[in-house]
Amino acid sequence: MSVLNIVPFGESILRKKAKQVDVITPKIIKLLDDMAETLYATEGRAGLAAPQVGIIRRIAVLDCGEGLIELINPVIVQASGEQEGAEGCLSYPGYHGYVKRANQVKITTLNRQGETIELEGTGLLARCIQHEMDHLDGVLFVDHVQEPWLYDDQTQRKINIFDVVKLTNKGL
Repeated sequence: MSVLNIVPFGESILRKKAKQVDVITPKIIKLLDDMAETLYATEGRAGLAAPQVGIIRRIAVLDCGEGLIELINPVIVQASGEQEGAEGCLSYPGYHGYVKRANQVKITTLNRQGETIELEGTGLLARCIQHEMDHLDGVLFVDHVQEPWLYDDQTQRKINIFDVVKLTNKGL
């Protein structure tokens, strides 16, 4: 296993829609393992999507405090309720914004054996699932931020969200 480089904001790959995984090969298993290692090696982590490591596939890993969850070709089949809270991203290190998300989600996804499973999440887990699935569609958390700014994690200083979004759209 190896730690992968995380693509920073401003790179156009973060705005691309990821492709379905047709077959779970040893290469896909290695990617899952490397993504998990990268996730656990990164400070402030909760989830990581394949586009964030330069791979345009519908794969994500997350751990919101309940252990590692691997998603392959995830699809939301039900969403309900609403929550609003601080959200950050490994591709936007050091910044967070306030985002509204569904409070409960139910998804179908493949596991590493290629079996379709159903997963339900509420609260933080629901937020993490939605955040990572957004990455698979080229959507970033800054697209959902309710206020016109992000906050610096250390100083709480505000940064104009429009300046950040302009950077994330370059090259499109």
